[in-house]
Amino acid sequence: MNWFKDKENKQIVLMMLIAYAFSFLVRMIWVWQFKDTPEFFWNNQLMINTNDGYFFASGVQKELFGMHMHNPRVFGIWDYGVIFLTTLFAKITPFSLETIILYMPSVISSLVVIPIILIAKLFNKPVWGFFSALIGSIAWSYYNRTMTGYYDTDMFSAMAPMFILYFLIKSTHDFNLRSALYASIAIVVYPFLYDQGLAIVYAMGIIYGAYMIWYHRDSKVTYESLLLVFLSLIPLGLPSPASYIIHLVLVLVVYMILDKKEFKEKELMIASGIVFIVFVLLGDVFGLIWHKIFSYTVTGTEQEGGLHFFAVNQTVREAGKTLFFSPFSGGYQANIADRMIGSNLGFILSIIGYILLVWRNKAFLLALPLIGIGIFAHWGGLRFTVYAVPVAAMSAIYLLWFISEYIKDIKMKYGFLVISTALLIYPNIKHIIGYKVPTVFTNSEVQDLVKLDKISTDKDYTLTWWDYGYPIWYYSDTNTLIDGGKHDNDNFIISTIMQTNSPRLAANLSRLAVETYVDSNYSVVANKLFEGKDPNDFLMKLDSSTFKLPKKSRDIYLYMPYHMLDIFPTVALFGNLDLTTGKKLRNMMFYPTTVAKKSNNKLQFRNGIVFDMAKGILYFGSNKQPIKYMIVTQNKKNNQINIQAQPYDPSSNLIVVYMQSYGKFIIMDMQTFSSMYVQMFILGRYDHKLFELVNASPYSRIYKLKI
Repeated sequence: MNWFKDKENKQIVLMMLIAYAFSFLVRMIWVWQFKDTPEFFWNNQLMINTNDGYFFASGVQKELFGMHMHNPRVFGIWDYGVIFLTTLFAKITPFSLETIILYMPSVISSLVVIPIILIAKLFNKPVWGFFSALIGSIAWSYYNRTMTGYYDTDMFSAMAPMFILYFLIKSTHDFNLRSALYASIAIVVYPFLYDQGLAIVYAMGIIYGAYMIWYHRDSKVTYESLLLVFLSLIPLGLPSPASYIIHLVLVLVVYMILDKKEFKEKELMIASGIVFIVFVLLGDVFGLIWHKIFSYTVTGTEQEGGLHFFAVNQTVREAGKTLFFSPFSGGYQANIADRMIGSNLGFILSIIGYILLVWRNKAFLLALPLIGIGIFAHWGGLRFTVYAVPVAAMSAIYLLWFISEYIKDIKMKYGFLVISTALLIYPNIKHIIGYKVPTVFTNSEVQDLVKLDKISTDKDYTLTWWDYGYPIWYYSDTNTLIDGGKHDNDNFIISTIMQTNSPRLAANLSRLAVETYVDSNYSVVANKLFEGKDPNDFLMKLDSSTFKLPKKSRDIYLYMPYHMLDIFPTVALFGNLDLTTGKKLRNMMFYPTTVAKKSNNKLQFRNGIVFDMAKGILYFGSNKQPIKYMIVTQNKKNNQINIQAQPYDPSSNLIVVYMQSYGKFIIMDMQTFSSMYVQMFILGRYDHKLFELVNASPYSRIYKLKI
């Protein structure tokens, strides 16, 4: 209690509370923007806005309600810290699960202000930390991945490493072994909270070791601290309560031994060296770091058993490359400068500020992995900028603080800091106000999945693209073949089902894939099906009513959502592939668009294509091509689809489909027009011997496999 009696400590706590409140309230802007949008609500609460959130929320459902017991992909309470904490909050608070997963990102991520201010306090500049916290808690990239509704482990992405950084820097200041202990405890707990950033923590540990040996090699505390930190970095096995408890106990026991017993410096040096070697070997440190780099820079196809499958990474937005600077900012095309701190000027200030910070305070070399991974975003993709945000904010404000030291008048000095900080905050707030991210699903879309839940069991499978896997778990309690974390070679299976023009192949492949997946202990189906076979020959045999299928053990559903319309060309990439060569099978055309301008019988689409409705001719710039048909679809009240066809040139291979109820035009080739997705969702046509329509709405059509 004496700590709180200190005036300076009271001021620091007040700074933390104000910064935390600012961070949290800024994240309420999104809630305020959509509070009157009923389609974004379910169970009287706004839904979340990230697909991955339903992965963790399904794990909470498993713990609270006993759901998903036949889903091998749903993890439990000890697998992820976010599942543990959410389950805990659901049990000890009066809030619903929907409310907890909505607000938890804002509650947790805003805690980043604490280590930012505490780090600044180590250098007797808490006000520097306060201004830094205002920016670091809401800057562009960090906000995007920790906003209200962004229920994901990203809420720990920058917050947890900043606590580790604080304790590591503190141990270099006070040379108190207890600081190294706190850092070690934070490192042990870190994988439970955010295992994706393990490579960054490894790098921080290695740099900490190099720093301590370079600057403090003559101190016994150096090697005691390294012994604890390296010990905490050693992975002791798969995540489990026993593993974490053993690791924590081991660290605490070693700490108590070091605290109670005297060791020679040479003994400590040898012991810390041995533990470091064990850490490097067991942690596969350099292999892990290389894997992270490789996995986010790989392109093209991947080989598996001599076959070529399309690599998924470059179709994921977060893995896309970004620029350091660009003349324009906004949306998903924002550059690294914007994402790290909100503006090009802020980025320049942060880089100069970090160099100045390291020059004046060498301990900030420990933050190099965090700022470095932000720079790596140029090659690895925009997701990596999130780690750098707090350090970038501290660096930029430090430079401003350094400049303000030359201002003698105290009012002018703080006026300069306030105005400068406000100018750095402004582009971030402007971005936040304009960042009106919708919920993953609308109320109507959820209703379709809830209907599926009522007619299915938790053993059944719903086949669709991986983007919708986690929400399907959560709302329909059925299983999927691919999902947001399992989008491997089995993408080929789903893609083939969606784009084949053969209902028999789609049905047979669906049944064979699901039964093989279950019987093979949930292995990668594509590898099992095509092992030792010519895939083209095998698919040809599969497209036959005489093909012998495994015995039916569960029901299978095909989920055809309207949402998939715009990404269908991406979906098709994975199946439009000769697995033996890795080459594209055909040139596919599928252009969804809307009308930008209408003049007489000519429609100018938003993608630049012009359509002469009278003549049935498409103009692709100076190139013109006739179409075979114009198909007009209209959804009727009974969820039937009314279809009208206007013939033009019978020799053409192109079709224009006008989905009148949606105001959407799609230009496609004949083979794509015959695909299962187009026929079963857009036109509502299907083989009644193989499929049964069990749900139809403007948002999705769900079919049950009959075989």
